[in-house]
Amino acid sequence: MKIIKDPVHGYVEADATALRLLDSEELQRLRHVSQLGFANLVYPGANHTRFEHSLGTMHLAGLMCRELGLDDGETKLVTTAALLHDIGHGPFSHVTEPVMEEFTGRSHHQIDCLVGEGTIAAVLEAEGISPAEVCAVVSGEHRLASIIHGSLDVDRMDYLMRDAHYTGVPYGTVDAHRLIRSTILTASGVALYEGGINAAESLLIARTLMRPAVYFHHVSRIATSMFVHALREEVLNVPGADAEEFARMDDAACMERLKRSPHPITRDLARRVYYRDLYKRALYVGEDRVNAAAFRQDPGPAREREIARAIAETAGIAEDEVLVDIPPLPRALSMEVRVRHSHTMLDLEEVSPLINTMNDTRRQQWRLGVYTTQEHRNTVEQAAMEVLRVKRPTKQDKLVVA
Repeated sequence: MKIIKDPVHGYVEADATALRLLDSEELQRLRHVSQLGFANLVYPGANHTRFEHSLGTMHLAGLMCRELGLDDGETKLVTTAALLHDIGHGPFSHVTEPVMEEFTGRSHHQIDCLVGEGTIAAVLEAEGISPAEVCAVVSGEHRLASIIHGSLDVDRMDYLMRDAHYTGVPYGTVDAHRLIRSTILTASGVALYEGGINAAESLLIARTLMRPAVYFHHVSRIATSMFVHALREEVLNVPGADAEEFARMDDAACMERLKRSPHPITRDLARRVYYRDLYKRALYVGEDRVNAAAFRQDPGPAREREIARAIAETAGIAEDEVLVDIPPLPRALSMEVRVRHSHTMLDLEEVSPLINTMNDTRRQQWRLGVYTTQEHRNTVEQAAMEVLRVKRPTKQDKLVVA
């Protein structure tokens, strides 16, 4: 057993199995993959990594397994899955995920190709842990998966606390220990005793407040859009560029590869992101001013480029000077978690009036962005308004409520 000092949880215990896994190339690579992508362009302290988040998730998973009364084998499975749950991330974490999904057909939850051979496979075999079961827990397809892949999972607990710590944003406060002590395991997954409702609400409030402040801050969204376009241009236009190879790179290797690309568009965009010479917002509107439902049918980078080309053509500028950012519409906080109340099981929405309010808030936070260079902002704004058929703001929209 080894004790590891963690700035969020204090001390994290790593047993012999965890230590062997931590020495694998797949987990060591996570030391060089940022947890929050380009959020450090907004919050300079946000330089923490997927490696420390994986340790924290394993720690909280162990606490929850103990609270739920799982046996040694089940605990070993869940804590191992928690430690390995992010090894499928590409460079800059969620930044490159749309490109990875587009060109490899795989999301970061699908880690079967990484645990089926090599060091990790050898450790799992030696410990009698099924790689298939580990993959099922990580992908959310196992009866114990909700511990790390659910509405109130330990993954979310750790990243909210850790992201708040490193950004300095005071919204990620989560009473993780109270929440864990309030959990029970039912046939449908992790559930709560009634005494844990307030702790659950605090986590959901933290998620809601952190979205616009950190996870969808417009500066990091602009940098993300620029980097995604640079990476797609590299994969599509540079002979020998392989999306699978990029998926296994760390942040520095990926950035340097794109900065030195023979493709001028890729090279220019990557360098601009590196030096924080970013595009500006030409348009930034919520679903009250665009037909957000129309973008649900075919989301992703290819669709965004199609719209960007139409806007650039209308504006009369080069197509690579326009970027379109259509984030996924936030999912409703439809809680699978159920609450023990008067010897019955109820949906959390039935006993917490905050859930519907938070769902409304999350929808109002959604923004479609169109970005371009400083010199073309006005021209691109008008072109985007036309192409996207954006509603003009009404007088009511402009009223200031005292």
